[in-house]
Amino acid sequence: MEVTRASFGFVAVVLLFVVFSPAVLAQTMSPAPSPTSDGTSIDQGIAYVLMLVALVLTYLIHAADLAYPF
Repeated sequence: MEVTRASFGFVAVVLLFVVFSPAVLAQTMSPAPSPTSDGTSIDQGIAYVLMLVALVLTYLIHAADLAYPF
């Protein structure tokens, strides 16, 4: 298949259009909205739940130890 000068020029024009057309429509991005939470409140909530679970488990384990004398 022979590549003619016209087809090469057509491909070159299409490539230039594809490369430079986004630059014509370029706009500045708007700043991102500030987060409503930085994640520390979620981490603190998880920590409280885990501490409550540990407290309940400790109470249950010690109560079971007292119920069965050796």
